[in-house]
Amino acid sequence: MTDATPSSALLKLLTERGYVHQTTDAAALDTLANREVVSGYIGFDATAPSLHVGSLVQIMMLRRLQQAGHRPIVLMGGGTTKVGDPSGKDESRQLLTDEKIAENITGIRKVFERFLEFGDGPTDAVLVDNAEWLDRLEYVPFLREVGRHFTINRMLTFDSVRLRLDREQPLTFLEFNYMILQAYDFLELSRRLGCRVQLGGSDQWGNIINGIELTRRIDGTELFGVTTPLITTADGAKMGKTAAGAVWLNADGTEGYRLPAYDYWQFWRNTADADVGKFLKLFTDVPLDEVARLEALPGAEINQAKVVLATEATALLHGREAAEAAARTAAETFAGGGSGEALPRLATGGEIGVLAALVGVGFCASNGEAKRKIAEGAVRVDEVVVSDPNHVISVGSEVKLSLGKKKHGLLVR
Repeated sequence: MTDATPSSALLKLLTERGYVHQTTDAAALDTLANREVVSGYIGFDATAPSLHVGSLVQIMMLRRLQQAGHRPIVLMGGGTTKVGDPSGKDESRQLLTDEKIAENITGIRKVFERFLEFGDGPTDAVLVDNAEWLDRLEYVPFLREVGRHFTINRMLTFDSVRLRLDREQPLTFLEFNYMILQAYDFLELSRRLGCRVQLGGSDQWGNIINGIELTRRIDGTELFGVTTPLITTADGAKMGKTAAGAVWLNADGTEGYRLPAYDYWQFWRNTADADVGKFLKLFTDVPLDEVARLEALPGAEINQAKVVLATEATALLHGREAAEAAARTAAETFAGGGSGEALPRLATGGEIGVLAALVGVGFCASNGEAKRKIAEGAVRVDEVVVSDPNHVISVGSEVKLSLGKKKHGLLVR
């Protein structure tokens, strides 16, 4: 951004809530956003049946675009998923079948329907799949029309390529083409949907610039780019990475790629004090004056702000009812010693080994991990510490299973 204060509702909103890292020609984009409804897009490859919290800032940017009176375009990478973005990776992405990619897109779309209003109106969101045009490309004509605008010299300078080569990791020719295909996406969206802006993380800056320059050279259309800063936690960790693995956005669907609403609520409730204000701005719709009040709460009162963050973030994704149920469950579990309604549940048939229970309820990824937790004294059944990994739990109506201080579940008959 330039030093000038933006006048458009779009750039004001993005700037005030902390989304803006870099912008191409901010003044011209500001003028455009004041003059007309602007269509902007972000691309999401379909490598899994759910997105995770690491993608949430991008999803929220599309939400802000719509809140400011503009049109969000969700671009699903049905085509680029077959290639693989080399950014930040040491190994080639596993190649997926067309059927698996389609299945993943179906799972991912559910998330966007929570955050965006889809329809046929001027500011309604649309979802498109770049396989519509990438799968139909003819190789030699594509090279002649698009490939001639890219030099190997320049492509080798982009971080996604340079860092991979600096680490002496192989980069396939397939992946090397990714940046060209992403640039072509911007050109196609400009032609098909009048898209003028690409949004993305700071690691996508080079790819965004490629699309802007390609479209200018071929069609003469002026396009823009806006990137977000790398979102990290107060301790410097990458957003969305936890000791337990990825924080998935789907509450149901494929095993291993889903997270119950209660666990999602708990993820936000465990936010560090120093991150509360930033995360309220980025991941909720709480007004900025209320954010300022909440982040200024002294001492232990900051926990009130964390409950607001957890409840509001969960309400956006899972609905208000699920969010408030999670908040009640947490209050009952931690303050009242109860067993709230939103805790994860596992049917046992009346009897289950403690290792199977820990894995089945999702607290541990394997029996080996469950054994380690038992050895650490971290496992409790109805608040009684379990020390024997061969322990069998008898379940009458329900039994409370706990791992550490923050993970609780119910074993039911």
